[in-house]
Amino acid sequence: MKSFIKTYANPFAGILVFALCFCISINVKAADRLYYQIKVYHLKNSSQVDRVERYLKDAYLPALHKLGIKNIGVFKPVETTDTADRKVYVFIPFKNMDELEATPAKLLQDKQYLENGKDYLDAVRPNEPYVRIETILLRAFAVAPGVTPPNLTSNKADRYYELRSYESATEKNATSKLKMFESEIAIFNKVNSNGIFYGQVLAGSRMPNLMYMTTYKDKKDMDDHWTAFFATDEWKTLNAIPEYKGVVAKAERTFLHATDYSDL
Repeated sequence: MKSFIKTYANPFAGILVFALCFCISINVKAADRLYYQIKVYHLKNSSQVDRVERYLKDAYLPALHKLGIKNIGVFKPVETTDTADRKVYVFIPFKNMDELEATPAKLLQDKQYLENGKDYLDAVRPNEPYVRIETILLRAFAVAPGVTPPNLTSNKADRYYELRSYESATEKNATSKLKMFESEIAIFNKVNSNGIFYGQVLAGSRMPNLMYMTTYKDKKDMDDHWTAFFATDEWKTLNAIPEYKGVVAKAERTFLHATDYSDL
């Protein structure tokens, strides 16, 4: 556990760190927070998976990179239990809503994109490349306003990317969870959980909700980090606050691997 958590010999160091974090938090809240789009491709067979992946690798990501959009993540589930509903997750950060709204039209003006993605973009029934695309729109937390690529040297194929969502029963409960989660982000940082993004869901099929992604070198590393997280005094204190009891109606964990062409 000590390898994950920084300790301070000077008793006043903690106070200084808190003061510094408080000042940083004030500055961050004034800064622009990114918007995130998560596209979940629902696919009925391996042929559709291959086709969508060719499009993402050869056309979509290169075209987004040309527009200056970076830190795009493409992920696939560690295990596929439902072979009739296979999934590919695409995470895209945008500077603002204007960029998000303008991007689809800009892509259609890119001749190289249209050529490289022709097999996907020009598909017609009954040869569709996917069953449907589910889209989730998020806004980054003020205390974590942008994307942080994982600081890992392990093979990307071996890493565990954990995507979590916390659904609340009411909007009031969701507001309490959002407040609580700002403190949880500090704990994730303390135990070095390689948080890629933390965001409040603005639009999606399951709301109210917040989602985030952390990254680990392998499954054991993930389990060890969660053990360290729950062992912190900060978590024990936060978890005991009456206001935060029962604010999550459903928590869901999705374990993912990054594709070889993913930026993250």
